[in-house]
Amino acid sequence: MTHTTVRVRRALTLLLFVTVACAVSGGAETPKLVEKDGRWALLVDGEPYLMLGGQVHNSSAWPSELPKVWKALAELHANTVEAPVYWEQIEPQPGKFDWDNVDLLVKGAREHNLHAVLLWFGTWKNGNMHYVPQWVKTDPKRFPRVIRADGEPTDVLSASSRSNLEADKAAFVALMRHLRALDGTQHTVLMVQVENESGIVGSVRDFSGESNKEFAGQVPADMLAAAHKQPGTWNEVFGGDGDELFQLYHQAHYLNEIAAAGKAEFDIPLYMNVWLSYPPAELPERRLAIPGIQYPSGGAVQRWVGLWRTLAPSIGAIAPDIYGDDTGFVRDVLAAYHRPDNPLLVPEIGRPDSFARYDFLALGEGAFGIAPFGVDPRGWNILGDVPAAGHARNFALLAPMVREVAKLNFEGKLKTSMEEVGRAQQELDFGPWQATIAYGFPQHDGRRPPGTNDAHGVALVAQLGPDEFLVTGVDVSVSFHLPGRLPGMRMQILSAEEGSYQDAVWKPMRLWNGDETDRGLQFHGDDPAVVRVKLGRF
Repeated sequence: MTHTTVRVRRALTLLLFVTVACAVSGGAETPKLVEKDGRWALLVDGEPYLMLGGQVHNSSAWPSELPKVWKALAELHANTVEAPVYWEQIEPQPGKFDWDNVDLLVKGAREHNLHAVLLWFGTWKNGNMHYVPQWVKTDPKRFPRVIRADGEPTDVLSASSRSNLEADKAAFVALMRHLRALDGTQHTVLMVQVENESGIVGSVRDFSGESNKEFAGQVPADMLAAAHKQPGTWNEVFGGDGDELFQLYHQAHYLNEIAAAGKAEFDIPLYMNVWLSYPPAELPERRLAIPGIQYPSGGAVQRWVGLWRTLAPSIGAIAPDIYGDDTGFVRDVLAAYHRPDNPLLVPEIGRPDSFARYDFLALGEGAFGIAPFGVDPRGWNILGDVPAAGHARNFALLAPMVREVAKLNFEGKLKTSMEEVGRAQQELDFGPWQATIAYGFPQHDGRRPPGTNDAHGVALVAQLGPDEFLVTGVDVSVSFHLPGRLPGMRMQILSAEEGSYQDAVWKPMRLWNGDETDRGLQFHGDDPAVVRVKLGRF
């Protein structure tokens, strides 16, 4: 064999390797989170994506349940399924993996024209270790548990244990490696959730002998830097918050190392979800605002989001699970998690209709996704077994123009309004143009809007051009006007087209005029519509 032949074969081998590598990594761009001028987007195949999700019940990601799941998601008008991956199922024996459930879930999502978000139920699920394999549960010496202050063990794995971390990390890495092989080119899976509402239920921290010794020592330098504190012991530096922040420190490092290892295998967005801290009036059954009792200790609750962002940079988003429907509380939660360094995602929200209006509030705050929990019929629902009718109505309205809405939101051209008790009329400011939002429909000209009987109205207005807007809503009237003037003064509607987007092209259906425009563009809940309106001055 000549040297020339050897060189040619080596070149062909290298070319084949590169070709295979490109095929595995995907010809199109993998999903990623991007930021621009303080706004965030989830890019899917290079374009902003709005996730209209539905999260299934905890035990519904099994082959026997999936037919019901697909039916429920179709009724919700969702474009994304959120479903668990169970550590105990995929690794029933150490190092031996079973991907049947994962493969069937991804295959089913593709067949039903859905994307998927996978939820890793590993070390933690709602502050407990209930989804770890039996070989972990039955070997507490190798896989130590959190010890309470009274010396009693709990059913929570210790975040201070290296063996716990290595076992979880190995399983998560295997999952991400499998997803890369399964979905590296098709991009069905958009994101993966790292753990589920991580933290300790039943203790504020691990009180094992080793942890107690560490707690009595100096706070690590990276924790001091993240908290902007001077050196000292945990109690000296953090006072009454020392126990919780000790747990937070170890937990953040635990999740960050797992996430970093997973991203090294398959670099798609990873996020974590959070069991929030609720005020006593919001969830009376959780009156004690004590970490480990009211919420899992160590989690990224509202007051600790900044610390988590610094300590766990491999986590792409820290996302709140919202199960309190007080408007002030929800606004505060969205504000806490919508930060310049943290994209806003609501991966779980209550299913009842009282939560549906927050779909639009979250969207207006810049959220790239929202998902009611427990949308399929088989399972226990935290707020009762009621249909997600309000969410389905909202999703049906948004689904035909989901790409356009995502892009407009990322560009900062979209605003939303949500009805509140006592605020049946609101204003949206678009600079040279203003939009008056009125909920409920008055019977006489000049009468103030009455609002709806349960304050469920919502509106969405997006600016397409200097004098052109996209408008929709539920049980609302939208009137445009010039600043300081009433609607109709020195302005007019040039056209109001009802229509829809088809393959990114606006398709008009009919023109609104007369009764449909003279008292504002009126959108009824039982007759959803989208209107593209052109305005003029005179």
